[in-house]
This record gives sequence, C-alpha cells and structure tokens, in this order.
Amino acid sequence: MNLNEYAEHDGIGLAQLVASGDVRAEELAALAIEAVQQVNPSINAVIEHWTPTVTTGSGPLAGVPFLIKDLAITVAGRRNELGSRLAQGMVAQNDSNLMQRFNAGGLMTLGRTTTPEMAFSTETDSVLQGPTRNPWDPQRSAGGSSGGAGAAVAAGIVPIAHATDAAGSIRVPAAFNGLVGLKPTRGRSSHGPVMDEVFAGLGVQLGLSRTVRDSAALMDVVQGCAPGDPYHTPAPAEGFLAQVGRDPGRLRIGVLDTPWNGAAVDSEIREAIHRVARELEALGHQVDVVQAPLGLSWEAFVDANAHIWCASLVRWIDHLAGSTGRPIDHRTLEPATLACYAFGEQSRGVDFAAALQVRNSIARQVASWFESIDILLTPTLPQLPQAIGIYNRGAETLDGRQWTARVFEHSPFTPVFNVAGTPAISLPLGMSQSGMPIGVQLAARFGADDGLLRLAAQLEQALPWHRRRPPIHAGQKTSKIS
Repeated sequence: MNLNEYAEHDGIGLAQLVASGDVRAEELAALAIEAVQQVNPSINAVIEHWTPTVTTGSGPLAGVPFLIKDLAITVAGRRNELGSRLAQGMVAQNDSNLMQRFNAGGLMTLGRTTTPEMAFSTETDSVLQGPTRNPWDPQRSAGGSSGGAGAAVAAGIVPIAHATDAAGSIRVPAAFNGLVGLKPTRGRSSHGPVMDEVFAGLGVQLGLSRTVRDSAALMDVVQGCAPGDPYHTPAPAEGFLAQVGRDPGRLRIGVLDTPWNGAAVDSEIREAIHRVARELEALGHQVDVVQAPLGLSWEAFVDANAHIWCASLVRWIDHLAGSTGRPIDHRTLEPATLACYAFGEQSRGVDFAAALQVRNSIARQVASWFESIDILLTPTLPQLPQAIGIYNRGAETLDGRQWTARVFEHSPFTPVFNVAGTPAISLPLGMSQSGMPIGVQLAARFGADDGLLRLAAQLEQALPWHRRRPPIHAGQKTSKIS
C-alpha cells in the first residue's frame, strides 16, 4: 500500500484490510507518519508524533492510525499542554478513561493535534503552537477548537481523530474542513478520572471523520460511563454502527436558516441548506420552515455561558499554575484567556447558580421543539472560513464576557445543543464557488443519536462527498507555507 491508497480509505476500510491480512497495522502507522511528514509543514495540525504501539484491542477500527487532541484526554508518559505556555512540557501520569477506551478499540494513537489555548476559541491559533491552516485554503482558518484534528483528517494524515465540543468545537472544524463531526448526547462517554462534567455538562468528546460510519463506530468504542461519572446516557442495544444504512423512516424535519443572534448568513450557505431541504423532501421526509425560540435573549444566553465557562476556567488555570510553578500572567497566558480568568474570578456563586438555571430552561425549551419535529436542520456556521489572524484581532481589548460573545457569535448555530445536551452532527453537504466546504447541521432530541446517524447516512448516500479532496492532501505534492 502506498500513501495515496492509504489516504483514500476511511477508518473502517483500513481496519478491514488489517483484519483480512492484506496489510499490517505497523504498515498503516508508518504511512500515517509519512503523511505527517509530507503535509503537516503546510497545515501545522500535528504538534508531536511518535511510533505507536500496536494494541491488542478489537473492534471495527482496530489497527487504524489515530490522533488525540492536546486537551481533555491524557496518555501516560506523553505531554498534555492544552495549547498553553502555562502547561508547556507537562507530562501525563496516567491514561484517562477515554484513552483506555480508544486503546481497547484497537486504535493506534501516534500523536497530538493542535488546539487554541484551553480550547476557548473556534479558531485554532495559539502563541505556543501557532496557527493551524485549512487544507482547502492554507490562508484560511481550520476552525476550532479541534482545528488540528480537522485539518489532519481532511489532509489524509489519519482517517479519524479525537475531538472535543463544548460550544461547537467538533462541528466547526467539520464544517470548515469538509468532514463529519458528531457531537453526542451528554453522558455518552467518560471524562474521568480527573475531569468531571466539563463546563457543567456542556462539554463532550468524540472525534472527526470522513464518513458517517467511522463516527458511528467511534461512538461504539467510547460509549458507556465509568464509576463516579455524573452523567450516563445508555446506548441502543445493537449499537451505533448498526444504525448506518438503516431506513430512518419518514421524519418531520424543521428548517432554521437564521441564527438565534440574528446574524447574517452567507447566501451560498443559505442556499446549501435549502438544497439539502429539497433533497430531504425528495427522500420522502416532511420538511417545513420552523421557528425555534430560545425563550430568552441571545445576550442572556451568552452571559450565562460566560459565567459557566470562565468560572470553570479559573480552577483549571489555578491547578496548572500550581503544578508548574508558573505565574498566571501575560508570560504564560494569552490576553483572551487572562480576561476570561479575571471574569471567572469575579463571578459569584449566585451568578453560577443563575447560569445553571439558564441551562435548565434551554434544555426544556429545546426539548419542546422536538415535540413537533424529529430533526432540526440549520447551517453549521453562518460564514465561510476567515483568513487566519482576523479572529483574534483586538482580543487584548476584550473582557471575559466580550470574548465569550465573540466565540459564540462566530458559531451561533452550535452552542445551544451543548447547553441542552442534545446530539447534533455537521455534514459536508455543500461547496462554495471559492472551493470551500459548507457544513450542514442536523440536531435531534436528547438521546436520539441513533436516529441522527440513520438520517446522516441516508444523506451521505444521496449527496456523497467521499471523492472530494483538498489541495493539501497526503500523497499529493504540497509546499510549505511560510
């Protein structure tokens, strides 16, 4: 197998070749390292790589090369720096629960991907690691906070990579890089033993992939709680991969093409949503334009999230400073992170309690939408990827609430489902005239990840994206971006 052939397969395809004896897992690992060496200088997605140990784990992804995000997951003896100078050089002592699941599933972890500092951004550009570039256009953002994972998968380094999502950080890079990005229902996998509910339950972990079946298979790998986990959402008895290819039935689908903050949506993105809506009608579904009110103002929604995010960040940063002996100032943290830390320190217990009440009201409001529809269809993002550097302009002038507002205004369609805890998936169902992918988001009621995967797989068959490849892709000639 050569690099071109390797990069054409999804994870399940590679695992099948390993299982049949057509290729050895060690060969795949070597090809993945070759892909890193070829394309990473152009995109800066992988910050560290190593020769992986071939695991004895089993499953539909066994033997598949894999990357982990530099945040929220730990590998014993490997660095865990969270995209921050404050944590630079920190080495994990143990495998986290999720890492144990990946190992048990036979995935071969060979490196870490970039993240913005503390994952508090939807663009991946940190002082420590530098900007991550989009393989479709290296002058543009790869999104965030799982931008390294998104760029690496899109460029063919690995077919699937670990990612996290507390406000859109799986779905944003999925949309920007032309990938599948599933944010599972709250309680699908364990954050333990060190991390608990992550931003009061807003954060989840899974991955980015090129096919619906790979995301479904990864869900089967990670599904299930560990002792002491605060949330647990049971899986369907037959699992998630079994949903791919099943008839989703005739669904009631609502279309929402204007975000809750009222921001303008790019005309190409709006057209892509309605083109998908027409295809869904042709597939036999009932499709209607709907209203989906939040039940409170966008400003109140952002304010509640700012208190949850920033107050949670304080303990995180204090722990890192205590572990490294480094100061909490401009030498170790970026301006936006310092601003969020200061806002979190000033947040009172009563503010946090009020924010949790907003979380409760949003969860109940979102649940009410799905009494009359099965799926909500929206753009994943209102705009195409920006040029690198625009997102962070003026960050030094913002306080913590203002920075949170900037993050949420960049991705206004995604964070509602984190607050509600409900599943949502971004699919690469459109392309712009400039050659950039367009992501379309499907969201469902709490726990309905199985139905969401069935519909996603149906759309994958009807509007296939498998043969699209960005200009920067493993096996193709690329040049380093200076």
